Amino acid sequence: MNLPTLSDVNDRNHRRILVVDGRIGFTGGSGASSKWMGNGRREGYWRQTDVRIEGHAVTDLQAAFAENWLEATGRALGGSDYFPRQERAGEVLAQIVKSSPERGSLPMYMMYLFAISSAQRAIYLTNPYFVPDEGITGALIDARARHVRIVLLLPGDIDHQIVEAASRAGFGRLLDAGVEIYEYQAGLLHAKTMTIDGEWAMVGSANMDNRSLALNNELSLVAYDREVAGRLHHVFEEDLANSRAIDAQTWRSRSLWKRFWEYVSWPIRSLL
Repeated sequence: MNLPTLSDVNDRNHRRILVVDGRIGFTGGSGASSKWMGNGRREGYWRQTDVRIEGHAVTDLQAAFAENWLEATGRALGGSDYFPRQERAGEVLAQIVKSSPERGSLPMYMMYLFAISSAQRAIYLTNPYFVPDEGITGALIDARARHVRIVLLLPGDIDHQIVEAASRAGFGRLLDAGVEIYEYQAGLLHAKTMTIDGEWAMVGSANMDNRSLALNNELSLVAYDREVAGRLHHVFEEDLANSRAIDAQTWRSRSLWKRFWEYVSWPIRSLL
């Protein structure tokens, strides 16, 4: 028997893909269990955002599934039965961004980094496992220096204590730069969305941590459309109404116990 290597253990397919008849696609962050069946507004149910897609982007979504299917089974999916000819379904310009260690993990990281770096007015980011590296942290701080409003919506409760500690350990620099941080209180936040300047929108599976951006198979839908960005922003505002603001004074007065866990988490941030 061959024992799994560290690379095998870290090879995690975190993509969320559902394609019906090759013509209708769904993606986002939802899994298949009862905790995703509620509205995310009460304990025991996770707050999630997903998108329904028609048109040419569905082909790219299914291609990502076929890529993982080939890796898992050794069989390739192809032909018109799986990939029917697509017709234009609307006016929204959209693309699928996918990444994996085998085929290059940079696309998802660069999507986040370039989007943040291009912002001129506002960044609204929802993410449950927020442990950014120095590159993304620096891009956020640089955006604030350009007077970009940045609002982060993060979980008030999380299912991994060590990730929570690693995330909150980095709040100080962001708060000092003027980044607004809110923690969702109504349920367990699991959505991964971002809008830039009311014109660019993203919904996907990738957390803002090294595990998602360097180790996992991940997938996101990006839409270049004001209406889509506006709808996501409306959802964001609804979630803020169920959230608690974190200010610098509150963060600095956190307990010694929380500081201890932040200290413990620091050496393994790149693995989270």
